[in-house]
Amino acid sequence: MKRNKKSRVSTKAASASVLASLMFLTACGGGSGGGSAASKKQDPSGKVTLNFITQSSALAPADPNEKLINKRLEEKTNVHINWKNFTNDVFVEKRNLAVASGDLPDAIFNADYSDYELLKLAKDGVIISLNDIIENNMPNFQNVLEEAPEYKSMITAPDGNIYAFPWIEELGNGKERIQAVDSMPWINMEWLKKLGLDVPTTTEELKEVLIAFKTKDPNGNGKADEIPLSFINKPGAEDLAFLFASFGLGENPDHAVVSDDGKVIFTATQEDYKEAVSFINELYKEGLIDIEAYTQDWSTYLAKGKDQKHGLYFSWDKANITGANDTYDVMPPLAGPDGEVNVTRTNSLGLGRGKMVVTSSNKNLDTTAKWVDQLYDPVQSVQNNWGTYGDDTQKNIFELDEAKGMLKHLPLDGAAPVELREKSSIGGPLAILDSYYGKYTTMPDDAKGRMDIIKNIMAPKMKAENVMPSVFNSIEELDRLTTIETDLFAYVLRMRTEWYQNGKIEAQWNEYLKELNRLGLQEWIEIKQGGYDRATK
Repeated sequence: MKRNKKSRVSTKAASASVLASLMFLTACGGGSGGGSAASKKQDPSGKVTLNFITQSSALAPADPNEKLINKRLEEKTNVHINWKNFTNDVFVEKRNLAVASGDLPDAIFNADYSDYELLKLAKDGVIISLNDIIENNMPNFQNVLEEAPEYKSMITAPDGNIYAFPWIEELGNGKERIQAVDSMPWINMEWLKKLGLDVPTTTEELKEVLIAFKTKDPNGNGKADEIPLSFINKPGAEDLAFLFASFGLGENPDHAVVSDDGKVIFTATQEDYKEAVSFINELYKEGLIDIEAYTQDWSTYLAKGKDQKHGLYFSWDKANITGANDTYDVMPPLAGPDGEVNVTRTNSLGLGRGKMVVTSSNKNLDTTAKWVDQLYDPVQSVQNNWGTYGDDTQKNIFELDEAKGMLKHLPLDGAAPVELREKSSIGGPLAILDSYYGKYTTMPDDAKGRMDIIKNIMAPKMKAENVMPSVFNSIEELDRLTTIETDLFAYVLRMRTEWYQNGKIEAQWNEYLKELNRLGLQEWIEIKQGGYDRATK
């Protein structure tokens, strides 16, 4: 997707603006009590307080105002945020209760609303349209939309309104964008070396390797405690659906792929899907699959990873499961029974449409908009996404190169990236465009490694030329999609899980297809196809 590189301001002016921002942040002394001349002139009694609901990791401070990023934002904007913060696991429930009670905050930060929820809340008068306050108060955000104008249409509802501030993160583009593959397979290289085995290149070789992992005691402890193959059995980066592409079109979390002639295909009705599920059943019959794969959660999966018990597992980044070491390496895509190699392109962009909403109770719209606009300053967005510098209480993510006006990522030193960053980043609405790398920030080490894998190993094997775009459907379409998907997707997962274990997919296939149609598959395809056609015309 091409972007308009024309900026609202000249490069020289933009650089001066960024340098000024960095100089201000440096003057704050890392939150140690110092302040710039500008901030000292501000009348403390003029500080505005806004009430926000948000969510954060249990690893982060319970009070978001303890984060250095938020301390600096308060100094810079003279706006105090009164946060009501919930941990990720209970946030949705608490957020929904607050809305249902009518006791609305000024805004919901890190809201992560779905498209349907946004339109329903707007229809009910809970949240407001942001068009005017963006136009009148948000030059940083408008700069983003001018440099990358495709996002303007993606965040605009069919009625012409923008109802939420988005989160945008780019790195690479097309088949080589960082999100082009969600789930990656990681194989235990030490076990392969111990057993004198090569990295498998075909599905049949993988089966033989997993059998060896089970029967030949590769960890050398004299016990049969190795787990040849582990995953979390639901759509996401920890699912084993990466293997499905060896049999044809492959699988995606949303069960959609797009043919080269622009036709939306429901993956779970295809013959290659049936073959892939049958292959997993073969592995199950050999006792190669983690017995907890169908029930385990992230913490259980992670605990096994830290103990190096997985022979092959799936995740976005191995560092988050087994650490940034050489024990595991990515397993390249495998040739299937017909000798073909394919990698399914994931239908996702670095776009979160519903990241922050402003409620109808907000009486300080201009102030809120100006505060949010600071989050779209390039240097600020980089910190919000990953973390900051000059922090005396948390491990620093960056060092500041004042001469270049750039934040340089520090080495991770073996730390799990997600856990490290969640302690100091704030997330929320932000934008990191592909053009920012080398200008405002460097590429993180973990992203650099992932991009190398995608460029050199995955992208060359991606057969599909098209992916599903980020379509903003109407509330009527979303109502139908939500209703259909609730039963349709649950049925697909249930049957897939049963077939993994009982191997009856061939005998039950025709009845399965009939049930999918009864649950609304054809209407689902029609709505998806209509959205694809509108977005790509």
